[in-house]
Amino acid sequence: MQLSLKRPIVFFDLETTGINVVNDRIVELSYLKVFPDGEEEQKVMRFNPGREIPAEATAVHGITNDDVKNKPLFKDYAKTFAQILEGCDIAGFNSNKFDVPMLAEEFLRADVDFDFRRHKMVDVQVIFHKMERRTLSAAYKFYCGQELVGAHGAAADTRATYEVLKAQLDRYQDAEYEENKRVSKPIVNDIDALSAFSSHNRDVDFAGRIIYNDKNQEVFNFGKHKGKLVSEVLAVEPSYYSWMMNGEFALDTKRVMTQLKVKYSGK
Repeated sequence: MQLSLKRPIVFFDLETTGINVVNDRIVELSYLKVFPDGEEEQKVMRFNPGREIPAEATAVHGITNDDVKNKPLFKDYAKTFAQILEGCDIAGFNSNKFDVPMLAEEFLRADVDFDFRRHKMVDVQVIFHKMERRTLSAAYKFYCGQELVGAHGAAADTRATYEVLKAQLDRYQDAEYEENKRVSKPIVNDIDALSAFSSHNRDVDFAGRIIYNDKNQEVFNFGKHKGKLVSEVLAVEPSYYSWMMNGEFALDTKRVMTQLKVKYSGK
């Protein structure tokens, strides 16, 4: 089934020096931009991360320090990629929990102000895990009937993610899904619905340190104040803000906390 698109959608995949969005960096980016008329645009780029690529990371994606030593830094490409994403919906495999937070950090480090929250985001892995609960290679074999050649290469993973989403639409167009004793038919060929269905929590920041509760209020999702309202914690323990600003938190999380501090304190 072909995607029903109101806007272009960009499938993207990152290969990195590791999985810590604060400390690790992008070494490879692949994107596949699909337009409403079916036209496609695909590109793969590698970057010098400005640090050593650990052997355990190379073991996953196969990219060595020598492969990228003469490549540009991501910050030199960040503005261009932000322009490619502008006006588009965004999709990936585990993208809501890893690729989007990592890319958001790299944009901030490059002083590129890109607001992912203005874009619909579809995480194909979430759809897969809710309906079948496996990995991308298994998803590709399950939905598309083929072995995924070149798994953990950004280009192969990006193309596979696009093909899996189309196959999911075919497979689940009449399927029912039950969550919290409520039955619905969420797998419809509509990016807004797919974005809503493939969300994990109602995250305020990309790292999920702060989430919305059922009253649409911001609450902490970690540590000693987990489950408490951000507004209340800032009121009774204002030093918690400074602790977070000086701690090893994602730049996006710190930006959100600053916005909430201004919202609730007026300064």
